[in-house]
Amino acid sequence: MHTKKTLIIISHAPSNNTKRLQEAVVKGAKNSEISNVNVKIVSPLDTRGDDIKSAHAVIIGTTENLGYMAGLTKDVFDRCYNSWLEQTQGMPFAFYVRAGLDGTGTKRAIESIATGLRWRLVQEPLICRGEFKEEFVTQCEDLGLSMAASLEAGII
Repeated sequence: MHTKKTLIIISHAPSNNTKRLQEAVVKGAKNSEISNVNVKIVSPLDTRGDDIKSAHAVIIGTTENLGYMAGLTKDVFDRCYNSWLEQTQGMPFAFYVRAGLDGTGTKRAIESIATGLRWRLVQEPLICRGEFKEEFVTQCEDLGLSMAASLEAGII
């Protein structure tokens, strides 16, 4: 029997549409075909350093606010960065951004912080740009499924 691995999803979901994206990521990650991955979802306000230290992979979800990640998402990094720095190197992660504009600043900021942490980006960032589209929901579900399946298979 394989030991269950933990996929943590830290998601800022302040609106109905962003909540739908969060739920889609969780739905994909909890696909019935995946049995050896424990999915844990944590709000940015509730995220603590130990959450990531006990995980095997991370998905971060955020909105784009004024061309940058949401303040609550940034707060997670501000509070936890030092405790993660030496203990989470190589952490496989992916992220998605609900961007009203183009998501460029948010993408750059998250990648910069992750580089400092020495985390491994294992999927292309999913940037859900412009007006809300139903395809964003499907893309988020695919992101969750891909991360959980890759984690279970030992690919990441």
